[in-house]
Order: sequence, then C-alpha cells, then structure tokens
Amino acid sequence: MGASCRQRSAHKCSPESGDWLRAVHASTEPDLDVWDILRHAPASEYEKIAFQYGITDLRGMLKRLKKMKKEEKKSEAFLKKLDPAYQVSKGHKIKLAVEVANPDVEVKWLKNGQELQPTGSKYIFESVGNMRYLTINHCSLADDAAYCCVVGEEKCTTELFVKEPPILIVKNLEDQMVMKGERVELECEVSEEGANVKWEKDGVELTRDESFKYRFKKDGCKHVLMINEATKEDCGHYKVKTNGGESMAEVMVQEKELEIYQSIADLTVKAKDQAVFKCEVSDENVRGTWYKNGVEVKPDARINTTHIGRIHKLTIDDVKPEDEGDYTFVPDGYAFNLSAKLNFLEVKIDYVPRQDPPKIHLDCMGRTSESTIVVVAGNKLRLDVPITGDPAPTVIWTKGEKVSSVNPDEEEKRRPTTSWTIKAGDVITEGDDRVHVETTKGHCVFTIEGAEKQDEGVYSVVVRNPAGEDTADINVKVVDVPDPPQIPRILSVGEDSCVVEWDPPLFDGGQPIIGYVLERKKKKSYRWMRLNFDPYPETTYEAKRMIEGVPYEMRVYAVNSIGMSRHSPASQPFVPVAPTSEPTGLCVDDISDTSISLKWRPPERIGSAELEGYGVEYCKEGTDEWIPAIQGLTERTSVIIRDLTTGDKLQFRVRAYNMAGPSPPATLAQHITIREIMQRPKIWLPRNLRQTLIKKVGDTVNIVIPFQGKPRPKVTWSKDGEPLNSAFASVRNSETDSILFIRKTERKHSGKYVLQVQIENVEDTATVTLQIVDLPGSPEALKIVDVWGFNVALEWKPPKDNGNCEITGYTIQKADKKTMEWYTIYEQYRRTHCVISDLIMGNEYVFRVFAINLVGLSPEPCSSKDSVYIQKTGIVYKPPTYKDPDFSEAPKFTHPLVNRSVVAGYNATLSCSVRGIPKPKVTWYKNKMDISNEAKYRMLSQQGVLTLEIRKPCLFDGGVYTCKAVNDSGEDSVECKLEVRPQIAKEEKKDEKK
Repeated sequence: MGASCRQRSAHKCSPESGDWLRAVHASTEPDLDVWDILRHAPASEYEKIAFQYGITDLRGMLKRLKKMKKEEKKSEAFLKKLDPAYQVSKGHKIKLAVEVANPDVEVKWLKNGQELQPTGSKYIFESVGNMRYLTINHCSLADDAAYCCVVGEEKCTTELFVKEPPILIVKNLEDQMVMKGERVELECEVSEEGANVKWEKDGVELTRDESFKYRFKKDGCKHVLMINEATKEDCGHYKVKTNGGESMAEVMVQEKELEIYQSIADLTVKAKDQAVFKCEVSDENVRGTWYKNGVEVKPDARINTTHIGRIHKLTIDDVKPEDEGDYTFVPDGYAFNLSAKLNFLEVKIDYVPRQDPPKIHLDCMGRTSESTIVVVAGNKLRLDVPITGDPAPTVIWTKGEKVSSVNPDEEEKRRPTTSWTIKAGDVITEGDDRVHVETTKGHCVFTIEGAEKQDEGVYSVVVRNPAGEDTADINVKVVDVPDPPQIPRILSVGEDSCVVEWDPPLFDGGQPIIGYVLERKKKKSYRWMRLNFDPYPETTYEAKRMIEGVPYEMRVYAVNSIGMSRHSPASQPFVPVAPTSEPTGLCVDDISDTSISLKWRPPERIGSAELEGYGVEYCKEGTDEWIPAIQGLTERTSVIIRDLTTGDKLQFRVRAYNMAGPSPPATLAQHITIREIMQRPKIWLPRNLRQTLIKKVGDTVNIVIPFQGKPRPKVTWSKDGEPLNSAFASVRNSETDSILFIRKTERKHSGKYVLQVQIENVEDTATVTLQIVDLPGSPEALKIVDVWGFNVALEWKPPKDNGNCEITGYTIQKADKKTMEWYTIYEQYRRTHCVISDLIMGNEYVFRVFAINLVGLSPEPCSSKDSVYIQKTGIVYKPPTYKDPDFSEAPKFTHPLVNRSVVAGYNATLSCSVRGIPKPKVTWYKNKMDISNEAKYRMLSQQGVLTLEIRKPCLFDGGVYTCKAVNDSGEDSVECKLEVRPQIAKEEKKDEKK
C-alpha cells in the first residue's frame, strides 16, 4: 500500500488551493489529516498534495479511501465504527477503538485481510464493556495499511497512515559556472533515503521531457539534477524542495573558453631572412585573422598564412625593413588576441683591410625606450648581435655597468655584476646555468632560458681583437603577470547585491593593469563562481544576483597584457541584506526650553534581518553637520533629547539600522526652535460629566478630567465653594489630567465640585454636579376613604425622605385576611389616591403602599390600620345533585399472543395488549404453571402492552405460554406456542451454503 502522510498541517498545501481549502477549514477540525484534505480537494490538486504529504502511491491511496466511503452504512453489530482514517507519526503508537452492540461478543482484527495474532508487544487487544481496542506500538512504514474489525458477518474498515518526520536537506546545492556544451550536475543530500524531492528553475517545476534535457537521479540520500549540453537558456536559479526545506543555487553558462597552448613570440631578424610567427590553440576548428599594426595582413608572394589543425602560422620571406612592426593574431569569435613584435636588424657590411678592428652592427643601441627588448617571464630571451673583425674578436657579455679599458681603476670600481667571455668560440667564463652564450661566423648569441624578473637590466657586449674593440648596450625588460590585488573590502550590502572595493597590486608585472576579474562563493561552499570574463577597469564593483540571508566571500584577480595574477585573499564573509525602509510618522511630541520629545512608527518594510534599533541625529540651522542626539541606538519608537540650548533651531532625523546599515532617514519637514511654548490652560470636560452625575449610595466614583497647559498648571478642587478635604474625597493630578476618586459614596457626597487649572493669571474652571441617591422612605397616612359594592377607595401622603431624587410612583398591594398573601394591584402608580375594584364578597382585605424612586422600592411599606369587609348578598347557592357514572369494564385482550420459533441462546419476547377498568392484574403461565417469580423471565407492562422477555432460552423453555388478566368485573386470557430450535441447525445451514 506504501502511502505515508509526512505532514499533518493543511497550511502546507499548494498556495493555489483557493476556496476549497478554506471550505475544509470551515467544515473540519483545525488539525487536518490528509484524508480530510483529499476528500474536499479538486482532482487537479491531488499531485501537489501528494508531494507535500510525502505520498508515494497516490492512486492506491485514493482507491482505498473511495472503497472506505462506499462501505459507510448503518450497522447493527457496531454502535460506533472506526474513523475513516487514522494518522500516526513514525515510532509512536496508535489506538483503534470500536463500540459493539453486544458486550459479550468476540471481535477479530485484520490487517490487509490477514488476521492479527496477539504475539509479543507489537499488538495489544483490549475488551472493556462494549468497547474493543487495538493498540499498535512502535509504528513503522510497514504498519501503513488497511485495518478491519470483524463481528460475526459485519465488519468496519479504516486506513492507518504512518507519517515520517519532515525530510531535511543535509547538504545544500552548490553554485556552478560551466562552459557552453558542458554537462551540469546539481547535487544535494537529504536526511532519508528514497525521499521525494521537487526541482524548480526560476520558480517553474522541472519534469522529464521528450528531449531528455533534464535527468533526475537518486542514489540513497543523494539527489542529482543533470543537464546535458548546457546552453545560455540554462542560466538561472535552481531550487530543490522537500517537505521539510529547500536549497537554491545559481548556474551560469559561458561561451566555451579557448585555451592557448603556444603563443607567438617576438622575433629579431635581419634582411633577406625568413620570419615565422606561430601559435597553437585548443580548438582546431577555430579560424583567425592576422594583423600588422592594426591592419589586416593580406597574403602575397612573400607573406603566407596557414592553418593546419590547431596551429596557425604567418610566414614572411625575404624580410625587409618595412616588415618591422607589431603582429597580432585574433581568433574568430573570441574577445582576446595574441601579439608579438618583429624587430629588423640591418647589417652594414663595409670593406675592411686584413687587420680589421671589431665592429658591432646594431641599429638600435642605448637605453632609450625604443631600443628596449621586452620578454615575457618564463619565455626564452635571445640576443643575436652581428659582429665583424679580423682576426675573430673575443666577446664579453656583461649585465650591469659597461666594461671599459681606458681607466683600469675606474673599471675596478664599476665592476659588472655578471660577465660571460667567449674567445675563439670557447666559453671561458660561465654564470647562471640558464644562460647560454655562443659565437658563429659574423654573430654572437646570448640566450637565457626561462627569463625571470631578476634578468631585467642593461646587457653590454664588448668585442676585442688586436686591432681594437667595440661596445654596445641592449636594454632588456622582463614583464610578468601582476601580483595579486590587496584583500577586497565590502563597502555596503543590499537585498541581493554588495559593493566591493580593493587596492591595486603592489607590482603590476611591468605592464599596465588593464582590469580585474572577480569571483564569489557561498561561505560553506568550495566552489568559486566568476562574475566577469572581460577585465573590469575600476577598483569598485557592484556584485548582484545573490541570495538574501546567505553568507558570501569575494576575491579578485588582476589582469595585464601578459595574463592574470593569482587571486587575492578572500574578503571577510558578508550577508546580502537590504536596509529597512525609513521610519514613518516622525513628529514632535513635546518641547521645552532645554529638551524635545520625538516619536515615530516602525518602518513599513524591515526585511529578513532583525531591526537593531534607531539612530537619532540633529543638524543646526545653517550647517550641514549631523550630530548624534543619543549615544548608540534605541529600540524604542520615542526619545527625549535633553540638554539642548534654548533658542537653537534644529532639524531632526531618524534612521532605522539592521545588518545592512542605516535606512533612508525620516526627517522633520522644518527646523524646530528649542523653547517652551506657552499654552493656555484648558479643561476638556467629558460629555457625560456635563450633566448631573447620579450614583447610588455605596457606589464608587472615579471622575477623570483631562486638561492642557504649559508650563504645568496648578490644579485645585472645591465642593460647594469650600476647598476639598482629602479625607472627604481623593484627588490625583498628572500633567495632562486630574482624577477625583470616592471609594464608597454617601448622601453627603452630593453637591457641586469645581475643578480649577491656573497658569499665572490665566485660569479655566469646570463644574461637575454629583447626586448620590438612596431608597425612598415609606409613604405616610394610608387610609380607607370609602367602600361601596366590590370597590374600595384609598388615599395616602408622599414619604418625607425621597432618597435625594424624584418619587417616580407607588406600588399598591392587597391581601385577604384569611391567607395574608399579598397581590400587586398597581405598579408605578403616579397619584396618591386610587380605587381598588373587583373585590370578592365575604372576604376581608387589608392594603399597603410602597414608594418608588430611581433606586427602587422603599424598604418598608405603609399599611392601612383598618381592614375592609365586603358584605354578602341574600342569594344562597345550591349546587345540583348527580350520580357518578360507572366506567368499570371487564378485561379484554385487544391483541393476542402469536406462536413463535426462536433459536436457543438468543433473547426472545412474547407480546400482547389488554384493556379493562380498573387496571387488571396480569399473570403469566408456562404450561399452566405460574412463572411470575422465576428469574429467567421478565414481565413488562406499559400503556396496556404486556411483554414477557425470556433471557437466552434453551430447548426446555419451549411450550405453551398463557397470559391471564383479572379485575373486579371479570377476567380474560390468551396463549401461544413457543418453539426453541438448537443453534447447530444454523451452523449446518451455513456450511451447506458454502
């Protein structure tokens, strides 16, 4: 069956659930299970719900639930069936309960159709009265199944869903940057094997398609998304989701990078020689173009370009002086080039006699920039110098100062750092192993393998023979990639970006820095992602497309014309977080000569980082300097700034701070002058106190009256023109209101209370009238004025004490002197006299009156001193005589007993009905024997219906049963035959059917 419900909260359903999900919450309990949701959800939502709840076999689960729904019908064997579905967490226990109709019946429990046996502690079966329980301990996924309780021929079924803990992502996705056409593998690791995950790209779910572009792989806890032959369209944010978390990574696809296996090198050639520029790249299908001094080279009879596999050549035959210049090879489709220089050596041959002094034939000699030979670090440095002389001269190479034979002392002082001497073709002195010197006919060659920075300098060549000597200087410059830039600094961060700044490298490699390349990575990751491929010329860069709340690090490479440096140290970790929006509702709450009170509301947007507090600043009029008004930050949304100078005009602003820094400021619209603002005293009397305030004796009085005024006014209370005594009533005054409090009122507290607020000679007053009311006294002088027929006229006087409020009416009551039960005749009667009518003759009456006011009835009534007797007339009433009718009736059975055949062991009843007046006495007989006192039988009688209940009859209980009814008017009886069949016959019948 295999379905498992991993989450119980309905709030994790699809956000597009809509009205059907709200209907589920309105019609079910707050704690929903998957059965409640699937029963109400539309079919289009099933797949999303299955993923959220970890259901692996959705179709099988729906079949099970549909089958359960069909089986819901009324049962005779069960008083309460199992619930449609149960849900339990993995490792916990669950208790299934049913209520059966017969407390003695035995039940069987089935799991997926197989009967459960009480073995070990896994399953526990309990029977308590009519309740039957099945407890399953230590639930696992194997217990996720259909369970059934069987009673006889009937059964009830339920589904048990075992939910696992939420699937967590243990290892997050890593950002990746690949070249176009390469394969991408995004890998994550979850907490459990075989879990379901969902992959998304930029918020859109990924599925297997016909082109097999996306492939999904599961390997235990590992889940891999593979993209074959990545293209530019595959760039974006990829997210993997489980029902317990999610992880996101960014994939960037760049055009395939072209690798340089061999770069072109500078050449120095002489007239009539051949110059060959050669380079090798990684892609044999890439074509390119050759340029000389920025102009495309056109092949002709002397110049030829070839492309064989990965090798590109430019060949120049019969080199001429005009061929000298900068040659560049540019691969098609790539934004870089390879450059080298062709140097032309013009050989001047003069006729010399036999004793020819040595001569160095170089056009460019000296230390000017034009005569400098540049070599890239790591490449070979070759200096080929044409020489003449007869006899063959001795060649001396030196690095450092020139060698001179004119002044030996000065030569000793200016000794060269390094020297190499060649005589008759043999090397006499040797230096570094990397240096090779040799002479050929007409040439001396100086070579350094793998030029280094220390090889840079002025190289001097001296040729000597008996006829004389000649010297020449060659300036050599070694260039290299630059040093790494300084450690980058994070200037600011945004919601998905940051601004990074760095210092240039200490050494630029001998060539100007043309730009920088930046990389970033997540702090917990090992994969660096390049942010730019073309060199960025500035030292401040804004990196974007980062994930808010994730820690990152940055590093920088420096690039010159030679190449790219090593990377800089990584920056301090930082987290992209957006600053909050500005605080709202900034206003002045109060102001005095030396202080001001400001208040505001929190920002509308705070973001993912917690709000650290608020900073308050002020700026004096005429300046641009903002000065902190408080030390540090405050977490409150109000502040009192003290110790200000009276008369200053200040502008105030408030900024909210979080991890990203300060928000935009909320600034007051205009400058505020620090001075006390005189405010006239004014009392704001509440509307309910503008009329008489009525309270009952014993009530509590709490009168709050707000007022205004600056500076704080003087507050005084008085009552009826006299100062208010603190023992009479309590008073509490604040800066904005005054409270008059009386804990328990008395009649003496009634009167006019006057509140006065005063600032210097200006004052304001308010009057509050308090009326304390009580129950009235009793009316006076109740007397009977007149009596006639069935009528009485009464008259009385109002009470002396009206309870401090108006008498609203009277209540008049009468009482018969025999019973002295009082009956109200009038309520809320306004007059002090009344007429009472409809009195009963022959009765004697007394009367009383209560006074009524706002509080209620007077505690005591005023009663009449005399009574009134209503005289009888001469008419005598003689009641008629009559004979009571005789309703007696002999017993008669209206419904007889019926012959019955029952099965032994099951309760049986015999019923009949009888009528008769008076109620007849009923006796039951079995085979003419009285069975009234036997415990096996139970006799019932209700509204003439007679019932004999026989508890679990046996074969011997068969026979003739008689019911006899007897009263004073006669008797009647009925009888029937009861047949008791054994149970064996029923079991044999079942076997025959089978």
